[in-house]
Amino acid sequence: MNKPDIAKQLARRSRVTQAEAADRVDRVLHKILSDLRHGKDSALPGLGSLAMDPTGAWHLSGREARSMTDPAIQQVAQIVIRGVAAGKVVEIDGLGSFVPDAVYGFRFEPRHLPTVFIAHVKEDAGLAMRLYDDLEAVGFSPWMDQRKLLPGQNWPRAIEAAIETSDFFLACYSENSVNKKGGFQAEIRYALDCARQIPLDQIFIVPVRLNHCPVPRSIQRELQYVDPFPDWLEGAGRLVTMLRREVARRATT
Repeated sequence: MNKPDIAKQLARRSRVTQAEAADRVDRVLHKILSDLRHGKDSALPGLGSLAMDPTGAWHLSGREARSMTDPAIQQVAQIVIRGVAAGKVVEIDGLGSFVPDAVYGFRFEPRHLPTVFIAHVKEDAGLAMRLYDDLEAVGFSPWMDQRKLLPGQNWPRAIEAAIETSDFFLACYSENSVNKKGGFQAEIRYALDCARQIPLDQIFIVPVRLNHCPVPRSIQRELQYVDPFPDWLEGAGRLVTMLRREVARRATT
């Protein structure tokens, strides 16, 4: 079971559309990840409490979860419980999987991969998806609306939540996007707002030029960009090396 399956069950039980149910699932994940990153335990009724250890990895404790007021969290937890009871693996994207276990009923397998939000315009969707696939293949958890959102979801709210909980934000500049108004520019502005809350020595926003194009002066003045062209393998390799180096540096501070 994954997000579409969970949303389908939640829609049926709550009598809402599947898109509305998917929005609820995303809000649950956003709250859990936000709690964990702020050093708070996140309770899942009937399952236990998620917590983050000093290394930045999270685990599920078996202690009884405290009472929750958010009905969406309770509903998702119940769907997980019913899923593992039926012998199914229930995956919560970006968090981990609940796996049936003959002895303990279930076990939690965390999936703590560095998350990378990929901002792009629709004209560059092909290259953005190539970047998505390359990052996923080397152990990152990339995020793109075409891959992560279900039809009909409240995409502005989902996108803001995804940016907030990402480890990195890739701004894909090209001749198509530099002067284009709309969602791409809004995503960059929101990422800049989020970056103000991050320690100054951390790399969060990474401009990526998809072709020969100017990068806005305000961005170029403060942030080093990466060019995955003319040699895609070499350029994408430099990007991956930089991201891995930053992940390793964060783990030691």
